[in-house]
Amino acid sequence: MTPTSARPLCMPSPELFSTRVLAWFDQCGRKDLPWQQDISPYRVWVSEIMLQQTQVKTVIPYFERFIATFSDVQTLAYAPEDTVLHLWTGLGYYARARNLHKAAKQVVHEHAGRFPSTIEGLCDLPGVGRSTAGAIVSIAFRQRASILDGNVKRVLARYRRVSGWPGQSAVHQRLWDIAERYTPAERCADYTQAMMDLGATLCTRSAPACPLCPLATDCQALANGDQRDYPGKKPRKILPVKTTCFLIARTTGGDVWLEKRPPSGIWGGLWCFPEVDDAQTSLERCLDLWGIAPIKVAPQSGFRHTFSHYHLDITPIIVELHTTPDTVMEAPRQLWYNLDKPPQIGLAAPVASLLETLAGPHPQMEY
Repeated sequence: MTPTSARPLCMPSPELFSTRVLAWFDQCGRKDLPWQQDISPYRVWVSEIMLQQTQVKTVIPYFERFIATFSDVQTLAYAPEDTVLHLWTGLGYYARARNLHKAAKQVVHEHAGRFPSTIEGLCDLPGVGRSTAGAIVSIAFRQRASILDGNVKRVLARYRRVSGWPGQSAVHQRLWDIAERYTPAERCADYTQAMMDLGATLCTRSAPACPLCPLATDCQALANGDQRDYPGKKPRKILPVKTTCFLIARTTGGDVWLEKRPPSGIWGGLWCFPEVDDAQTSLERCLDLWGIAPIKVAPQSGFRHTFSHYHLDITPIIVELHTTPDTVMEAPRQLWYNLDKPPQIGLAAPVASLLETLAGPHPQMEY
């Protein structure tokens, strides 16, 4: 988008900008979030990874459970991957969890359990980018560092009326330049939290509360009445549709067959139902795996699961087995999942939902 007839405004100094933001934070900012208590590089790092593309209210219970299980980076580093992914189940973007685990091992083995205190050092850790590193440096180490997460991009794009989609390199760099200019040397931790709070609570995507904003008097987009046009939107793309069938092999004793996905690709490292083409291949798969035919084969109503880059239409196919086959499994890549006593493993979101339905008192299955 190209700016049109922008009303000229006398922009305040960076010092005045940060003073206004901090004054607002002192009165209205969030100070009781769980990761704001007992601040440490580890806790800040975990929270920042979880908050990537995820709302605060969603993250809070996950963060609390995660910290209760993995109280420090050493505990996380030596934990089984399945335990890490189990605690992440439902939070999405599972590469974050795998990178978190890898980074914890790196901190323990290469840095003696101490997090790097520089942007460059932190960016060497898997899953940590410039903005996440800036948040850790400013909040945990109390050093001057800028951030540019989604909330801050929105605040700055509106305030300075920066046109274009932030995913474009020139727009992204322009916003970083502004972020660096406005970040103060003093109270850097409070300023970082304040900017995130400002975007999350006032300068929201669809309904900005401009009259309450400490930057309203100088906001260029507000002065022109087009604040909802900033930041520019990502060009629309029609998502392709893929299809698959889940083979849900269930025994009369309440066991369900699961297989662990490869470490890369969708649902990497998570446990999932085998994928098949149709009901006939479900039957053939049972014969291949266990040498027995199911007593029932029942395709279910399909549903859609959407990823960032495509839709996946899934048709569950339930096959009933009269007993749990006495065969050797490829540990640790195959298991019989007991619905009554489920193991703590990482599950793909649609798999977790289907298992919950199967374990319910009156599972709604179609025969």
